[in-house]
Amino acid sequence: MAITADHIRTTLAGYLDQHPEAKTELGVVLGLLDDGADLTSRKTLPGHVTAGAILIGPDSRILHILHNATGKWLLPGGHLEASDGTLLQAAGRELTEETGIPPHVVTPHSQTPLHIDVHPIDANPAKDEPAHHHFDFRFLFRTTADIGELQTEEVSDAAWRDIDEVTDPTLRHLIAAVLLDADSDAAMNGQLPLAEPWPIAGE
Repeated sequence: MAITADHIRTTLAGYLDQHPEAKTELGVVLGLLDDGADLTSRKTLPGHVTAGAILIGPDSRILHILHNATGKWLLPGGHLEASDGTLLQAAGRELTEETGIPPHVVTPHSQTPLHIDVHPIDANPAKDEPAHHHFDFRFLFRTTADIGELQTEEVSDAAWRDIDEVTDPTLRHLIAAVLLDADSDAAMNGQLPLAEPWPIAGE
């Protein structure tokens, strides 16, 4: 079942419950939903929804990919597809497609995005796409696995990078808070901190 406008609205509402300060920035998304825009389509302007994955490895570093089209180190992610049932599933699919890390060794942190980012995308004459915006719903995942076979059509390299190398200061702060909470919980339970491998899904 394809992602619906109601699902996008509900996911957005859950995020805004946790981050009410973001309502002004994300008002454009709410306005487009109210207008009946199909935010699942990459043809929708002035912007549309995408899904991103923040993958934390066993040493608490963050996976980045070198994106062919932009030449930049980015988080895994991309446009929604008709086969995606939820935004979380879309983020997980993009993660698996681009990095080759299978879904059974990846654990989602929450059904609610860790961060929703609005960022501009340059025009792409080759695809007949004007400049527009991506409303990127970024979900946090964790894994004990390493990078697999890359999707070379879109990705030329991948690397685990320290949290200090996350360029978005808001996202960097949110990831740091999750790591701090998890380390605190582990210490209270007499467990090792997140520098040790996390459980694999299904264990």
